[in-house]
Amino acid sequence: MQPQVVVPVEEVLAPGIGRRQEPSVEQARALVEAPLRAVGGHALAHQQPGMAARESVDGVSLWHPAIVADEAKPRLTCKHGRMSRRDLRETIAARPVILDGGLATLLEQHGHDLSSDLWSARLLVDDPGAIEAAHREFFLAGAEVATTASYQVSFEGFGAAGADRAEVERLLRRSVELAAAARDAVSPGGWVAASVGPYGAVLADGSEYRGDYDLDVAGLRAFHRPRLDVLASTVGHGADVLAIETVPCLAEVEAVLAELDGTGVPAWLSLSAADGRTRAGEPLEEAFAMAADVAEVVAVGINCTTPADAGRAVPLAGVRGPAVVYPNSGQAWDAEARAWTGRSAFEPTDVSAWVEAGARLVGGCCRVGPADISSLRATLAP
Repeated sequence: MQPQVVVPVEEVLAPGIGRRQEPSVEQARALVEAPLRAVGGHALAHQQPGMAARESVDGVSLWHPAIVADEAKPRLTCKHGRMSRRDLRETIAARPVILDGGLATLLEQHGHDLSSDLWSARLLVDDPGAIEAAHREFFLAGAEVATTASYQVSFEGFGAAGADRAEVERLLRRSVELAAAARDAVSPGGWVAASVGPYGAVLADGSEYRGDYDLDVAGLRAFHRPRLDVLASTVGHGADVLAIETVPCLAEVEAVLAELDGTGVPAWLSLSAADGRTRAGEPLEEAFAMAADVAEVVAVGINCTTPADAGRAVPLAGVRGPAVVYPNSGQAWDAEARAWTGRSAFEPTDVSAWVEAGARLVGGCCRVGPADISSLRATLAP
């Protein structure tokens, strides 16, 4: 999958928690502090046991200290009303967050053969431990978000390899479980982004860098819907946000936004672009404008493009709110040879200009490794 960009992040605490002066309040406060901060909490002076309003958050009783979640506060939920473990939207409103780098290319550097059409997704079956170890490596380098190995996972792709739909769904969920396990072990305050790759990734012919699809919007919606449904159900249950990434054309932007709209599932939308336009030659501004009408979108931007193109695109995304940017190394991908050519142009020091232009989710994509992420974090350190 494409490398991602990263920026250091600190917790943004929601409104303070009110307390009564009673002996057991400190204990109750400790129990509810984290979930309340995730949704924005406040105290009710006379909340009593048995009242219906918000008796618990994440299963923790709130009646004794008279603390409830603010009904007016927007909350990140998935389709079935479950709460995301952390409010990433609030965090990036205050400061940038560091993403990881290129998961697949790190796995290649560790000696794994990813030359099949399934790319890194193959290891979800053959060596899931290697994926978790790679996630840990990025967290240890300073990343605050792990992007799952689900980029290349599709019902069509694995179906062609003999897997049934139940097995593909298990693999999608496994990708989240592996990233969440690494996060919880190394960086419990971090996040997991469930990767939703483009239609072109399934074709494995490099068309996510061209956008010359053989499907219209209706066909693209039908393709994305089953996988989006599975990954959306993991938000609040391992994942924290969807990463809809490497989208090369407006037709696919329209399709994924239509499927996302109204679900309540937080997601970022990231395009594959060059020279300020989509890979299909359309204005990036149009794609970002389309996303502005979908409340679920927490950030828009680009990934798996050259660092120079990233610098041109961030201001276009940043004028509409938080931007996400995670370019590749600047090397070229030869789809026929399935190999990278050229030298790296990724400079962690470029991130300061991206942040100034509105980037709030920053990291790297293909060929951007843990050392690059560590340097990026050092650049953004106060």
